[in-house]
Amino acid sequence: MDSRIEPKCHFCETCDGHGCVSELPGMGGVYDNENFIRNCADWDRYAAAADAVVPEIRLAPITGAMQNVGYAEERPFYGDLVNASVLAGIRLSIGDGYPDEKLRFGIEALSAAGTKGAVFIKPYENDRILERMEWAAPVAECVGVDIDSYAILTMRNLVNLQQKTPTDLLELKAYAGRLGLPFMIKGIFRPEDLALVEAVRPDIIVISNHGGRVATAKGSTVDFLAEHARVLASHSGQVWVDGGIRKRRDLLVASTLGASEVMVARPFITALLHGGLEGPRNRLKEMLS
Repeated sequence: MDSRIEPKCHFCETCDGHGCVSELPGMGGVYDNENFIRNCADWDRYAAAADAVVPEIRLAPITGAMQNVGYAEERPFYGDLVNASVLAGIRLSIGDGYPDEKLRFGIEALSAAGTKGAVFIKPYENDRILERMEWAAPVAECVGVDIDSYAILTMRNLVNLQQKTPTDLLELKAYAGRLGLPFMIKGIFRPEDLALVEAVRPDIIVISNHGGRVATAKGSTVDFLAEHARVLASHSGQVWVDGGIRKRRDLLVASTLGASEVMVARPFITALLHGGLEGPRNRLKEMLS
């Protein structure tokens, strides 16, 4: 392992939220990891319904390499994770955070790898989001807003995150269209988000509770998918989901319940920390077996 990295992951035999309770910064979550634990456990409840179609797998957007992962510097993490994901054949995404260099490093990593990914931007005021869309356009296959990060209180106060209205999101969707990019809303998890999706009709929605890391509604993403996927699909082009996906059966459940893609974060990060650039590829093989 790189001596410049002091992992904040405990490398539990099973990554299910019990080994890092409420470790933030770090790999844990809020509510004593309740949503993280439920995200992982609740896929079991739908196992009997799983069919044989495996959805596309995409890296979930990750920032905060120093605070949350254990890297000594921020920039190398993005290059390592993107390169390892390319090696594994995993679809890509990047996110942003404070300071702006986090998004810049993600864009740089995609550009250096000669590839593109989904780009998720925090819910700043719209002028700042439009600026970031421009930065990201050359490496973006789709672009959107990470609305659930509004619930990160420290960041909300630090950089003036906003609770987005349909009007705000429709402006952003129109601008994404002018850039020739599909528009996404990530963080659909509360009942009131259904009306937001109906009003905006994005190209892609992502059911997510930020991996159990933000104070939002309590529950699991698979339960939300099972309850609302049909309605969400009628108001959007695609439904994606993240949270607690660990094995092939989880992938099959996601597909059966209506998700065309799944997003995975912690398993690929811990595989990178534990096994280097080959780690995520080996972890993906385990997941698909």
